[in-house]
Amino acid sequence: MAWMVLIVAGLLEVVWAYSMKISEGFSKLTPSILTIVFMAASFALLSYAMKSLPLGTAYTVWTGIGAVGSFLVGIFVLGEPANAMRMLAAVLIISGLVLMKVSSA
Repeated sequence: MAWMVLIVAGLLEVVWAYSMKISEGFSKLTPSILTIVFMAASFALLSYAMKSLPLGTAYTVWTGIGAVGSFLVGIFVLGEPANAMRMLAAVLIISGLVLMKVSSA
């Protein structure tokens, strides 16, 4: 259960990062509010997952999901570049997340 909660928390991190981007420095009301709401939900779910998962594992997986998810949103939604070096970096992050999961099993 904690792993599912952690995954949802990581996905919500992607949502709040995207909302923050489109808020244009918190100058647009709706995206600014969404950023705060999704940020609070993401933190709350992370906190819940940390009750039963190790700190290092939970935090690393949470930030990794947020980093790779935001990277993908940047490419597919915002039209950011997807060059070989950036793709390799994302693969390395995902590899680290898999190793964290395997090591805490």
